[in-house]
Amino acid sequence: MFKSISVGGRGQASVLVVGHFKGQGLSEASAALDPTGAAAAAAKRPEATGEIGSIAEAFPPAGAKGKPSHTRVIVVGLGDEKKFDPQSFRSVAAAIGRRLVATKDEAFDVGLLTAVEGVKLAGNGTGKAGGKSVDLSTLGQAFGEGLGLLGWVCDEFKGSNTPDPKRRSLRVFSPSAEFDDGVERGLALAESTNFCRTLSQTPPNIATTTYIAEAAKNLAKKTGLKVRIFQGNELERERFTGLINVGKASESPPLMVRLEYVPEGRGGAKGARAGRAAKPLVLIGKTMCYDSGGLSLKVNNGMVGMKRDKDGGCAVLGAMHAIATIIKPRRPVVALLAVAENSISDEAYRPDDVLRYRNGVTVEVTNTDAEGRLVLADALCWACDQENPAAIIDLATLTGGVVTALGSTYCGMFCEDDEFRAQVEKAAGLAGERVWRLPMHDEYRDMMKSPIADILNSNPNRKAHPIQGAAFLSFFVKDNVPWCHLDIAGVHVSEKNAGPYIDGPTGWGVRLLAHLADL
Repeated sequence: MFKSISVGGRGQASVLVVGHFKGQGLSEASAALDPTGAAAAAAKRPEATGEIGSIAEAFPPAGAKGKPSHTRVIVVGLGDEKKFDPQSFRSVAAAIGRRLVATKDEAFDVGLLTAVEGVKLAGNGTGKAGGKSVDLSTLGQAFGEGLGLLGWVCDEFKGSNTPDPKRRSLRVFSPSAEFDDGVERGLALAESTNFCRTLSQTPPNIATTTYIAEAAKNLAKKTGLKVRIFQGNELERERFTGLINVGKASESPPLMVRLEYVPEGRGGAKGARAGRAAKPLVLIGKTMCYDSGGLSLKVNNGMVGMKRDKDGGCAVLGAMHAIATIIKPRRPVVALLAVAENSISDEAYRPDDVLRYRNGVTVEVTNTDAEGRLVLADALCWACDQENPAAIIDLATLTGGVVTALGSTYCGMFCEDDEFRAQVEKAAGLAGERVWRLPMHDEYRDMMKSPIADILNSNPNRKAHPIQGAAFLSFFVKDNVPWCHLDIAGVHVSEKNAGPYIDGPTGWGVRLLAHLADL
């Protein structure tokens, strides 16, 4: 979309953007930004509905009274004033960005702030009741994220038969330093998200397990994160049973990636020591570089898109990028990526195999296409045994059942710890990434009991399919550890070109995890 996006600086914008709420014309303050009256007239046209992201345009005549300083005015809808939430500015920014791409303009003045001045929020960005006045920094951050997410481009896999697109840079001008700071922060968070999206988009013949390991090493080198890669004999020594078995049929070796963020001296030496001594938040990502289904082979075109079975791990990498470069929380954060490829050979693990994990739990394999939970179990065991975690959260494209249940609107969330769940929900609200709590109960755990081993990796009974996955994982988390499982199978990819996303990976979870680390 854009070659680059920057805030402020020298120069003059030829485009002015003003906003209005549904059922309303321009406010007096907004109309005054265009003394020719063209913008106010455009806000009365039928296409100016006020719906979020709706666009009407005006072209102040050069000889008009009032000496117009802009050649184009974009009038954008802000939605229902009674439901106004700063997070809606992602969609507003995306609508503006899409129009500017079409018009080939390279700079615009943000005249939206006059429309929201004095407006009371319907929500504070966390999904809770509002009543507060607009925070320009929060507004700017959402605006920057919308532009930055829209600006993602991944055309490195295009060849000589594709013309080189001529992309323009975009510059944003606003009258508020607070808003500008927010925009820059939002652009930076979008950059971390786009890092995740590019990894997701990378095809499986390139994004092998060792490629992911190198990406983690490069990230650590650039940001100061600590990194450790478990592979080969280390997997045996640490009893990473799931990784060993799921990955042994592939020429790309299975491995576990550990990244660690250690807080710097915020709050002085005493604060730094306290931060480093605190229990870490542990982020876990399912990172299946490709999933053929193994011997329980996927049918028809079921393998298409399975390069994105690594998106949980990609989101964790993107979050660690944001944590190290933008968020810089006071507490330590550990990331674990369970990395493998589920392939087929005479070495492949089989239905009927029984696996014994480092916590002593034995698993009867009934379906080799339920492999993600097997590798996540390794990471959960390690986190509980070795990291002394304050809390654990895992992200995984785990089940098709969660897509059936929630579609692409919400991520399925499983968390029985009330305090930790509230933190996850707050982080989700700040990120604009919706989560919906699904139930856990001992009856679901009973569904996973095996007549041969302790538990099954998949019950042939398809009842409560996404809950089965969460119930399985619960056997590898200690009772006293707050834990949240996010099944992102419905939200990690967009199937249409709309809002701040094109069809492709969304980078879902990067910003949620980054905000969570800072709570």
